[in-house]
Amino acid sequence: MSMFATLEEAIDAAREEFLAANPEQEEDEASVSQFNLQKYVMQDGDIMWQAEFFADEGDEGECLSLRSGEAAQSIFDGDFDEIELRQEWQPENTLHEWDEGEFQLEPPADSEEGEAAAEEWEDDNTDSDNYA
Repeated sequence: MSMFATLEEAIDAAREEFLAANPEQEEDEASVSQFNLQKYVMQDGDIMWQAEFFADEGDEGECLSLRSGEAAQSIFDGDFDEIELRQEWQPENTLHEWDEGEFQLEPPADSEEGEAAAEEWEDDNTDSDNYA
């Protein structure tokens, strides 16, 4: 699982991974049908992103399906608005790191560490996060 500090880096890496997995497709002629995305909040409060492209709709990966068809192809081709993608991300789908490399949808609050992490995560998905 590769996570990146910026959404653009995650999309670029997903594009490279797709092309490496499909060597018969040239970059300027590659055809994708699905774009998946996942947002993570690390224990230290950092935001990380992971993205995936698939040739067929319905393929399952590690991320949530966000766009399909022409919309997925546009993102693959670099024709997308990063701010719009951030704004459309549903906060309830964000995964929070609660232990080294282990994630869940809500920060744990049943321990002292969990409560401290929850306080750090309270500002998750603020407007400034969505425009960063």
